[in-house]
Amino acid sequence: MATTATTVRLKLLIDSKGQRVLFAEAEKDFVDFLFNLLLLPVGIVIRLLTKQGMVGCLGNLYQSVENLGDAYILPTTSRDTLLKPTFSSSLATNVHLLLPNIQSSKPQGLYRCSYGHNTACRSYYTDDPTASCPSCGNVMNYTATYVNPPNKVSTASSAANEGGYVKGVVTYTILDDLTVTPMSTISSITMLNMFNVKQVDALQEKVVAVGMKEGVELLKASLKSKTVLTDVFLAQKAGKKPYM
Repeated sequence: MATTATTVRLKLLIDSKGQRVLFAEAEKDFVDFLFNLLLLPVGIVIRLLTKQGMVGCLGNLYQSVENLGDAYILPTTSRDTLLKPTFSSSLATNVHLLLPNIQSSKPQGLYRCSYGHNTACRSYYTDDPTASCPSCGNVMNYTATYVNPPNKVSTASSAANEGGYVKGVVTYTILDDLTVTPMSTISSITMLNMFNVKQVDALQEKVVAVGMKEGVELLKASLKSKTVLTDVFLAQKAGKKPYM
């Protein structure tokens, strides 16, 4: 998966009196990063946050696969398929992932049985070139070609070449709970009323650079909290223990 710069810019509107982030102004790059989190396999999320950092029992499932003896794992199954899943999407081209690359080191792609003239064998595909064909037992190491679906090209060719998920000519509003909407002057005023802001002089703007460290913190906070931006970007400023 292609990635671009290692940091993106985010403008926060902070209620200094209440020590909370009301909302953030973001460009396409940050919104694409947030939306890209929805495509992450659970195995990658657990590795990023560590088993101890996971909420609930998924960390225990991950450790169970790690600890289960080879005698109990099917010979047609690669343990890395569960522990180190690959992540690939044509939609994610040029998205600022802002997360460490901890995917499996095995080659990415699709493979089929080399015994290709057998109709039954041609029914099976795998992403692991060491897997055995369920039909004949041969190694499935013959490279298959994946064809991307045709792009839904818009009338504006520049928009079609942007990559990612949202258009880049719009500024977006990100609420503290990661609700994303297109930004407008009217919506900003409405939100200030919604937050019951009485002292306008208590509002502060702060521009922050979001890199890999903040990317991991945002991922973790999004699984635990309804005040993600406050937890990630105001913890140190308020003298609190960082969210991570």
